[in-house]
Amino acid sequence: MSKYWSPIVSALKPYVPGEQPRMANLVKLNTNESPYAPSDKVIESIRAAASADLRLYPDPLALDLRKAIAARYGLEPEEVFVGNGSDEVLAHAFAGLLKHDQPLLYPDISYSFYPTYAGLFGIDVVEVPLDAAFGIDIADYRRPAGAIILPNPNAPTGIGLPLAAIEALVAEHPDQPVVIDEAYVDFGGDSATTLVPKYENLLVVQTFSKSRALAGLRVGFAIGQRPLIEALERVKDSFNSYPLGRTAQAGAIAAIKDEAWFEQTRGKIIASREKLTGELKNRGFEVLPSQANFVFARHPGHGGQTLAAKLRERAVIVRHFAKPRISDFLRITIGTDEECARLVAALDEIL
Repeated sequence: MSKYWSPIVSALKPYVPGEQPRMANLVKLNTNESPYAPSDKVIESIRAAASADLRLYPDPLALDLRKAIAARYGLEPEEVFVGNGSDEVLAHAFAGLLKHDQPLLYPDISYSFYPTYAGLFGIDVVEVPLDAAFGIDIADYRRPAGAIILPNPNAPTGIGLPLAAIEALVAEHPDQPVVIDEAYVDFGGDSATTLVPKYENLLVVQTFSKSRALAGLRVGFAIGQRPLIEALERVKDSFNSYPLGRTAQAGAIAAIKDEAWFEQTRGKIIASREKLTGELKNRGFEVLPSQANFVFARHPGHGGQTLAAKLRERAVIVRHFAKPRISDFLRITIGTDEECARLVAALDEIL
């Protein structure tokens, strides 16, 4: 603590990102990165953009990227917002859409950046408990609220809501903004982007980090009707008019256009997830039904923290959350089949 800090700083509880360890022969299954390289077209586009034009500022509107995203979802560029990763997009949503007189609602077991942003922006919140099966019940959100934010599929559980449930939630709260955080939706969930033309209170946030294998490029986006997008733009232009550089915009455009690569790699990850789920269940694990690029699993005979430590000794890194109700679970990113096989072999040694 320093005497030079602003008063808010000492009260902040910063988000703790997944570890990025430097270990030999590491199987890294802790941060939900793609196990596959980005599309070759992405790399080519980034190389082409790495030219003398880097001396110039990028397009602050990222118009070409917004056009490409809008075209994929059948919308207009004015209904798309882009930012430096979906975390920045979410931050702008918290600042511009989610602070009201009534509290913000989100699940008690969810993305741990939500309470961080709520603290940073001084937003009153109510954490709504997941049900006994670790699912979200939209009936629990029928209470006074200024706004609602849900990840779908949820993280770290991986459980998704059907589109009908999301639509019911949005329809039941016409006077509140509802943000659906779809970081993992491409691995089996139903995207709410199709509902945007119908509901003026709906904002959908996605990322290029997971299903597009661009975690290192930092590109995220939001889709919503124009008034919600304008709110994000007003916050962005009061903070940083140039959040996406030339190479990021070029790479993201190539990624959103390469549908063949997208379908192939996400299909491989889904298949590997189902295979790993079976392997874990065969070894006595409880595995929650996942629609993400990870699984959430626990073993009745072994604590989560102990298992994570023993896996680390074998150069296999997974994510453990020391929180009530989920402290015995491990969140395991889906790697290649070879990486998953090394995880299973390490578990066999431990168990």
